[in-house]
Amino acid sequence: MAISFNGLGSGLQVSEIVDALVNAEKTPFTSRLNNKEAKLTTDISAAGALKSALEKLQTSMATLGEVDNYQKRNVSGNDDFISLTSDKNAQPGSYNVKVDALAQAHKLSSPAFAADEAIGGGVITIGSGENSFSTVLSPTNTLEDLRDQINNGPYTGSDSNDSVVATIVTSDAGQHLVLTSKETGEENAITITVQDSDGNNTDVGGLSRLAYDVSDVDPANHITNLTEVNAAQNAQITIDGTLIVSSSTNEFKSVIDGVDITAKKAHGTDDDESSLKVTENNNNIKAGLNGFIESYNELLELSNNLGRSGEDGAGVMAGDSLLRGVMSKLRQELTSITDLGDGNSLSLSQLGVETDRYGKLSLDSERLNEQVENDVDLVQKFFLGENDDDGFAQSFDDLMSFYTKSDGIVQNRIDSKQNQLDGIDDERIDFARKMESLESRLYAQYNSMDLLVAQLNSTSNYVQAQLENMPGVVRKSK
Repeated sequence: MAISFNGLGSGLQVSEIVDALVNAEKTPFTSRLNNKEAKLTTDISAAGALKSALEKLQTSMATLGEVDNYQKRNVSGNDDFISLTSDKNAQPGSYNVKVDALAQAHKLSSPAFAADEAIGGGVITIGSGENSFSTVLSPTNTLEDLRDQINNGPYTGSDSNDSVVATIVTSDAGQHLVLTSKETGEENAITITVQDSDGNNTDVGGLSRLAYDVSDVDPANHITNLTEVNAAQNAQITIDGTLIVSSSTNEFKSVIDGVDITAKKAHGTDDDESSLKVTENNNNIKAGLNGFIESYNELLELSNNLGRSGEDGAGVMAGDSLLRGVMSKLRQELTSITDLGDGNSLSLSQLGVETDRYGKLSLDSERLNEQVENDVDLVQKFFLGENDDDGFAQSFDDLMSFYTKSDGIVQNRIDSKQNQLDGIDDERIDFARKMESLESRLYAQYNSMDLLVAQLNSTSNYVQAQLENMPGVVRKSK
């Protein structure tokens, strides 16, 4: 804007006049735009709140559409002796369980050696379970050297050690090599064979002092140059006093259909047997319906607030077809009856979902429990359908997705309003440019007028002065 000296010729307050004229243009435009912006912001917030409430309702019904949530089993009987888990394959029933023995890892101990004593050269092969590995010793190797080679290698052949842990225990007599199997059970018993450099692989001299092999069925062929500290032992339980079950670990998987038993402690002669009980658990249906009802009532309250009309004023979405449409579709869905075949049908109302005169939902637990106890399979079929994905829950999800998905009807409303809101910023920028142009034009016009008035005043003063200096002109007394 060009610098101007306002009012020098005319004496008018040009800046104030220009500001008043510009503000007269700005005020109605700004007021209209602010009102439009406030309404769009309110509309976006209302649609966003509606979408969030619908999404919450959709999620609450989704829990009733998951097949894994139905007909679960509760298993009781955890105590000091056993721990229990179950899945839906478990059938209701009661059992007595006695832990006869716990699984045990095989442990062997060698004779005593001096710390610097050479144990003999050759090849030693150690096996446990399906794992077998070998390592080569020189005639000068000590017990500590053997321990390190067992735990860390080097190994000969393709197998390495993943089944045995070697440690040194020092007693008053000397050092003992202690070997412990990593896995419990009889199948993981340790065997040790040697190829002694002195040619005798079973005597009590040289490397053969570490031989141990009782795998042969004939005890006469057993080699026991190491001491058995702990025998390799399976766990064993007895069910209902007659059924004996063994396991290489303390876990007994699906010994009873759908029930896993872990033995923790063997029963003594004076201990009562553990009592195991399997019961059916259909709590997900009641919990799911309560969550759904809570979400629906929250949506209903929001809908009433958004769509209200009356003496106290109108809601943001009063008379809005979107709000009316979604609530109408919901009511139709909630009151629909599903044909389940074979002359059977179910509806939410038959499952205890009741509606009061204001449209608020509640749950009649007695009616629900009666339906579940009478035929839980039919209730499950109502929510999941014949193929576990085409029941009421899926139908409801499809309806909600029409409104809640990223390109759904509600989001389209929000996006449309947001685009209009974004356009307001562009309007403000364009209008600001127009006001700058108007202000510049007004200043130019008033400055030109002021200059003209100044010129006229100057001419008038000159003419007056000339007239006063003419002969015969009588001056007015000052």
